[in-house]
Amino acid sequence: MSLAIFDLDNTLIGGDSDHAWGEFLCKKGIVDTDAYRRANDYFYEQYKSGGLDIHEYLNFALLPLAQNEIAQLSVWHEEFMQEMIEPIMLPKAEALLQKHRDQGDFLLIITATNRFVTQPIADRLGVDAILATEPEMKDGAYTGHVEGTPCFQHGKVERLHAWLAETGHTLDGSYFYSDSHNDLPLLELVNTPVAVNPDELLENRAKKSDWQILDLR
Repeated sequence: MSLAIFDLDNTLIGGDSDHAWGEFLCKKGIVDTDAYRRANDYFYEQYKSGGLDIHEYLNFALLPLAQNEIAQLSVWHEEFMQEMIEPIMLPKAEALLQKHRDQGDFLLIITATNRFVTQPIADRLGVDAILATEPEMKDGAYTGHVEGTPCFQHGKVERLHAWLAETGHTLDGSYFYSDSHNDLPLLELVNTPVAVNPDELLENRAKKSDWQILDLR
């Protein structure tokens, strides 16, 4: 059984679920719309440029989880799935997942976006497991802090190695699909790196290294 690893945002779905969650919060009036949208857009541009301070971002992004009860967050997330995620599902991405499923591969999403946002998306896509940035919980509520290593850039490699040690999986015959140059540390680690609708930096690296470039849009 080979590992087929997938980034989520702008790879398996046609948008960024983290940024979309922020837009949803603004749309619903759950946060101070103007201030939150400015910050959300600012951090997203930092991410795209490769200059994101992940801890600064998480202090911002996880705060709404701490400010609201789990039951209410769950209701909002169901609405978020229908309003923001379903419209950006990609049939070609779902076909790619099915191809690897038919090959007997183990399907793993690895994403910098926090598990609250991404676990239901992973469930919707029917993958076997997900590694995501973990929002800390105490006494049944989110604290607004991150637990452990954020699943971002080299953190994805660290989290993956820990998961491999726990599960007994290996990288023999492994694939990794991603759109972002932020994922180069993991793309360089697997047997078959694939650039999916890549940003400019990743596209240049993929061409230089003769990696496959895939269009799932």
